[in-house]
Amino acid sequence: MAQMRYVILQREQELQFVEMPTDYAYQLSALNLRLNKEIDKLTADHVPTLPLAVAECDNLDLLQEQYSVRNGLEYINELEQSFASIDEKSYPLISLLTEIRALQAQLEQWYEEEAE
Repeated sequence: MAQMRYVILQREQELQFVEMPTDYAYQLSALNLRLNKEIDKLTADHVPTLPLAVAECDNLDLLQEQYSVRNGLEYINELEQSFASIDEKSYPLISLLTEIRALQAQLEQWYEEEAE
C-alpha cells in the first residue's frame, strides 16, 4: 500500500484535509503557499479564494463528522479548473497554471502506476 501524507488547509475557520502521496505532499504545500502569495496580483473580476496550507502530517484521525479527507488528485483538478476559468489580462496567469498542471500531471501518473 502506498504511503500517504496529509496537507491541512485553512480558509477562515474552515479546515480541509487533502490526502497526498508522501512524495508529493510538500509540492502541494509549496504550490499553495506560492498561489496565496501571487493571487493578490491578479486583476480579474472572479479570482478564487484559496485556503492556506497550515500543516502536514503522516497520520490523521478525524474526530469530528463534519470533516472528511479529500483525494489529492481531485483537489488539484478542482484547483486547475478554478484557475483556468480566470479571465486575467494583466498578470501572467500562465505561470501559475503551469505549476498547477505540472503537479496535476505528476499525480495522474502516480495514480495510474498505483492502479497497475
